[in-house]
Amino acid sequence: MTIHSDFNREAHCLLGLPFDAVDMQSVLHRIRKASSEKSPCFLSTPNLNFLIAAQSDAAFRDSVVNSDLSIADGMPIVWMAKLLGIPIRERLAGSDVFELLRTASPPRLSVYFFGGLEGVAELACNRLNAESSGLRCAGFKYPGFASVPEMSSDANIEEINSSGADFLVVSLGAKKGQSWIEHNRSRISAPVISHLGAVVNFVAGGLDRAPVWIRRSGLEWLWRIKEEPGLWRRYTVDGWMFAKLLLARVVPYAWYMLWHKPTDRELDSAAVERFDEDSRIIIRLQGAWVQKNLGPLRECFAGSVRAGKDVLIDLERVTYVDSAFMGLLMLLYGDRKRQARHLSVVKAKKDVLKLFRYGCAEYLLDTR
Repeated sequence: MTIHSDFNREAHCLLGLPFDAVDMQSVLHRIRKASSEKSPCFLSTPNLNFLIAAQSDAAFRDSVVNSDLSIADGMPIVWMAKLLGIPIRERLAGSDVFELLRTASPPRLSVYFFGGLEGVAELACNRLNAESSGLRCAGFKYPGFASVPEMSSDANIEEINSSGADFLVVSLGAKKGQSWIEHNRSRISAPVISHLGAVVNFVAGGLDRAPVWIRRSGLEWLWRIKEEPGLWRRYTVDGWMFAKLLLARVVPYAWYMLWHKPTDRELDSAAVERFDEDSRIIIRLQGAWVQKNLGPLRECFAGSVRAGKDVLIDLERVTYVDSAFMGLLMLLYGDRKRQARHLSVVKAKKDVLKLFRYGCAEYLLDTR
């Protein structure tokens, strides 16, 4: 059965990645629903490092675009969203998601740890099963330091599947972990899959989490350097790149939106036309498209992907788009790639091109 993107998600584009405007309770509900209904949920937890890496690594970026739920794991993301008027109001750390499931009331979920340093996943599994909590460990695997194909052997996948786990927690490093999930998600029976790099260390007791006030202040990176001194190099590079993106994209974006708001006439004129051809669907848009008027477009995209054809979107008469429009377009982009179909987004005007550039979403456009 072909599973398409959920175009009812309230996803927003921020520096080229989609972020769902959800709260913690919604995330926990989504995980429990996926577990009980055995419906796939690839949870991504992009933080600042994800944002930086995604600027130069298309495959890594696409792994986040292809996720079923993408939550903001970093206070800088929350701060940028606030500056840009994007309704992402709280940090939803993957570690916090795991801990809340761990302390939740029954029914218990079963978890499988894949990755981590040698012996750490086993220790985490034993410690989890020694306590009375909302999670139990169904198994673990230390795959060693190997390539993604080498760690994707039939034996490894069968071991994970035979455990009957509800939640597969991967810990291989962000890029390799997301790549491994993308490579194997169609073969894995666990309903919920996520790369939660540090969780296995926290559960095993090898790392201490920062106090809550440090996490909320956005200074957890300093605590992590204290715990893992080798991280200072990564944080230094990420900090420098973040400053560049802030000055080149985020601040100009906020300034542009301050002085260029869509008029009521532009919003009222928003319209969508769909034309079916033999091998593709053409969608012509006009007017301004923002979060509050995307309903018809969500229905149009959902119907178009079910037709199983390539999609061309004509933006020639579009005057304004916001982060929700670009987020919705990302879901369509990801869906078409997964189904080996082509998406072309053409004829964007100068002002609309500028908005895509500020959102680091130029990759969605066909500018040939």
